[in-house]
Amino acid sequence: MDVFEAIKKRRSVRSYEEKPIPMKKLIKILDAARHSPSAMNMQPWNFIIVQEKERRELLAKFCPFGKFLSQSPVVVIGCGDPKSKFYIHDVCIALQTMVIAATAEGLGTCWIGGFDEEKIKREFGIPEKLRIVAIIAMGYEKKKTDISGKIIHLIRPKKELKEIVHLERYGNPLIIKKK
Repeated sequence: MDVFEAIKKRRSVRSYEEKPIPMKKLIKILDAARHSPSAMNMQPWNFIIVQEKERRELLAKFCPFGKFLSQSPVVVIGCGDPKSKFYIHDVCIALQTMVIAATAEGLGTCWIGGFDEEKIKREFGIPEKLRIVAIIAMGYEKKKTDISGKIIHLIRPKKELKEIVHLERYGNPLIIKKK
């Protein structure tokens, strides 16, 4: 899948098939994240991969909006080292790279930003010096179907470029001339 197709196809998935992700595919996705840029090349990220059902269920208890974490075959806890002033940005870039790579590999993901950091750090052995930036659910999307069995695609509209891009100064919209 081409990168632009993966970006446009990516969406938040909250329902997963009970199907493991092959390790070769997971390694490919993690390696993509490893190649992400970071300020001064500090690479302040660490990723905890959670695959055991009991551990995913425990993690879900610490995420008020992430109850579905127990269903996804892989959960990634993205941590950053505050020794880098830009660790939050850098970890987010790496996690987004991971999300796009997962989409290109036919997987669904969901980014979770609300969680009890202290409980997760304690239960998953995360060093005190690190901070949890975000959690990513990952797996094969469980397709939703209508009564006839047809797959339902819920596509949420995105704002037009002219609504979000300003030229030279705010309020000066981007005008795209149609041919």
